[in-house]
Amino acid sequence: MTSFWFISAPLPGHADWGGMLKTAQVLRAKGHSVLWVSQSPLGPMVQKAGIDFAPVTETGWLWPPPPLPDPKSLQPAQAIFLRYKRALDTWLSEDLIPPAVEALTGLAKERGTPDVIVSDPFLTAAAFTAEALNVPLAVAGWPAGQPLDEDRLLAVQAELGRISRERLERLSGQLGLRGVNFSSGATPSVQSPHLHVSFFSRRWYQADPDFLPQTEFVGGSPTPPQSPVPDWLAAIPPETPLALITLGSTFTGDLGFFSWAAQAAARLGLVPIVVLGGNPIDPAEKARLKAALPAHTRLLTWVDYDHVFPRLKVIVHHGGMGTTHRAVIQGVPQVVVPHAADQRGQARRVAQAKVGLNLSAHDVQSGQLLPAIRAVTTDKRILDNAAQLASEFAALGGPPRAAQLLLRVAHERVI
Repeated sequence: MTSFWFISAPLPGHADWGGMLKTAQVLRAKGHSVLWVSQSPLGPMVQKAGIDFAPVTETGWLWPPPPLPDPKSLQPAQAIFLRYKRALDTWLSEDLIPPAVEALTGLAKERGTPDVIVSDPFLTAAAFTAEALNVPLAVAGWPAGQPLDEDRLLAVQAELGRISRERLERLSGQLGLRGVNFSSGATPSVQSPHLHVSFFSRRWYQADPDFLPQTEFVGGSPTPPQSPVPDWLAAIPPETPLALITLGSTFTGDLGFFSWAAQAAARLGLVPIVVLGGNPIDPAEKARLKAALPAHTRLLTWVDYDHVFPRLKVIVHHGGMGTTHRAVIQGVPQVVVPHAADQRGQARRVAQAKVGLNLSAHDVQSGQLLPAIRAVTTDKRILDNAAQLASEFAALGGPPRAAQLLLRVAHERVI
């Protein structure tokens, strides 16, 4: 029996990446020891999936990130820099990472050292912990990229790269480690020398440079529901076309997006399913949103993708990796309105693969959601491309293939 730790930030999306949690389930079903490690808010979701959970006091992930000043008080270049630095602070906090490494190595003393650590792509403390425990690290959900050419970086990228390198050097010195699980070059990131598992395909990244050889693309395919159909969904006749509208579990404050998308979907004869996510919303704001939605809209805080996606005609969303992945493997056309971070890359790749459209916030405000939804639900080329890409992902093996690759890492360590 091989022992695996899956370590993630305490956010639902960071347990996914297209198949991280499902890979843990496959390994457990094969009889291996699987422990998910994160802060306590993630515990109920992981345990519901049948995976043992160990809470730690700190994972090193800063959330929520520091608030931005009023953009009107900043020059455009300053505003761009602060937005990027805010993202950097979430995964590379010098205050939070040392206590997180201490908590994780302390857990190893209590529970035993795992054979392999599988990490969220942005969890710096997990990368340091793997080195401290002399355990191979595998990264779930993100390819290992070639170093960027420093001469081609924008000024803001070069400056943030310098800050990143200096922080990693200080953290490595403080922890007495070499930083073996980080990339070199101008813009360092968490990088395993052993394995990066992407739950997409190489063609999905068609416009990206070549990836390092430890990257494996495993795609994925839908899984059957593990629970009864929820009452609200069972009450909708099966022939009714549905549109899922979501900003995931984190970037949920754009209430105008929900009402505009729902109104556009309803005008095209679709029943809008608006999912707000778990972040608290002011009751008065929620009441105003509800009043702005079409009368037959289902307004929810969470849905089971396994039940909902087979019923969808379209999804309008933010471009989160897990949501984008699920739409791809289900063959559902997409309209993506990215809000932050890697969502812009996912939106761009949706358009490149011709399985949907990439809209900006300006496009939404200027009334482009309705023609976009109409286009992706009626254009035969988009529908055919979506079905073909879903078949391509399924052929790559998904979480069962990812589990095989992780077992190979453990076997190579033993040898």
